[in-house]
Amino acid sequence: MRSRMAVAGALVLTVLTGCSGSTSADGSSKQGGSGPLDRFEPLVKLSVPSAYDAAEGWDAKLAWVPTAATTLPATIVPGTSTVAVMQAASNGYTVTVRSGSSGKVAWRSAPWNPPTPVDGAQGDSATGEAAEIPDLMGFEQDGKRYVVAYAHGMRGKDDLHEGAEVVRLALYPADASGSSVKPVREIDIPLSADPGEIHVQASGGRLLVAWGEDGIFSPSTAAVDVTTGKTTVYEDANKLLPQCEQAIVCNSSRVMAATPSGPLVGMGGGGFGIPGRWFSDSIRPKQVAATTGILGSWNGTVYAAEKGQVLAGWETGGKYGGRDSAVWSVHELATGKLTAQVVCDYDVPDEASSSRDFRIVTSPDGRYLAAGPLAFDLKAKRGICLQGDGNRKTIVLASIRDDGTAYGTVRDDSIGSDTEPVPAHLNLRTVTGNPKVLSIDTELPYLNTPDGSGLFITRDADSGFVVSMRAGR
Repeated sequence: MRSRMAVAGALVLTVLTGCSGSTSADGSSKQGGSGPLDRFEPLVKLSVPSAYDAAEGWDAKLAWVPTAATTLPATIVPGTSTVAVMQAASNGYTVTVRSGSSGKVAWRSAPWNPPTPVDGAQGDSATGEAAEIPDLMGFEQDGKRYVVAYAHGMRGKDDLHEGAEVVRLALYPADASGSSVKPVREIDIPLSADPGEIHVQASGGRLLVAWGEDGIFSPSTAAVDVTTGKTTVYEDANKLLPQCEQAIVCNSSRVMAATPSGPLVGMGGGGFGIPGRWFSDSIRPKQVAATTGILGSWNGTVYAAEKGQVLAGWETGGKYGGRDSAVWSVHELATGKLTAQVVCDYDVPDEASSSRDFRIVTSPDGRYLAAGPLAFDLKAKRGICLQGDGNRKTIVLASIRDDGTAYGTVRDDSIGSDTEPVPAHLNLRTVTGNPKVLSIDTELPYLNTPDGSGLFITRDADSGFVVSMRAGR
């Protein structure tokens, strides 16, 4: 059997069906390459889209990752075809970095010891409560690329000491070499949060750690400059934008991304911007009113940011109690400049919500951007609405290649329907996306690299996660 990885929500992993393939005992399998860090094992058999070569690539089994986990420790370093995977070891965790579809190991870290897990981090398989585990992300700051390992836990806790609760970040240079690489810097951020409430992202060019709620945009945040190690804690996001003081209602504001110019702030009552740089009222699409609702709140809600762009939704009102479709737009994060827009009947999230239905995905070169049923070609400056219209079904995008080929699932919008989503591919170079369905057993790539390779996530016969890279054709 096969398993397709669907990301429903920003970080929660949902595997739709059973099992797939097998790998070596240490979790690595590959073809080609040589060297003391390499292993030679048969590839897991995958049914992949025609743009990928199922016979060329490598696999890594993450047997240590619980069935229900909030994250999966595998990442691609931005702007490269380099893939990093975290494995558990008897004396800590190790990070293995491989070069693209060849699978050749570029470097491996020395064992890393994160802080002691907090109570409840192991989750509960009986109730389906997810486990909190260490994670990885690729990150670029000011032209320097890193692999960042991070974990939530108690520092210095033992039989004689209570310890201090922290998130620990370990920074590895992406271009390191060797078999026992150590972090160039470790940073501890003090906080207080339940398991699963820690979220780390770098969508604005600086690391942002958020905590305090389940959603990715939690109320408490800290921006981290990895070059200097400086941490800036934002204790009250309501005080960051002066427009919040002028608003009739402004509460539950949140820092949505950390940038070199300051925080991207989404105000709880509507409106968003970077303090001292720009505000949503001055960059809104022409057909959108400055205020909305009975109270005349600022219009505009940040959905999320990624690769120097911010996706926003705007209410357009409606007559006689009805509601018109929202306007969705993409803006340059640094300036707020409008890049592309589309009208789409996909609901704008509540301004005070910490959650989003779907993660933002982009092509490796950043030309194409999507979130669920919203897709944009930023070079052509146009958007595509893939939300269902009563006849056409909704398509939710999962990943995009540099050539504009996108992969996702077709969802049955019928009330009460439990039909399994159907895989599909689209061409975002066209004005409609030209969607076509794929074979029901097709695995969809979770991420793509500049060389056209795809990263796939499946389960093996023991229900363990398997990360697979397959070369592009």
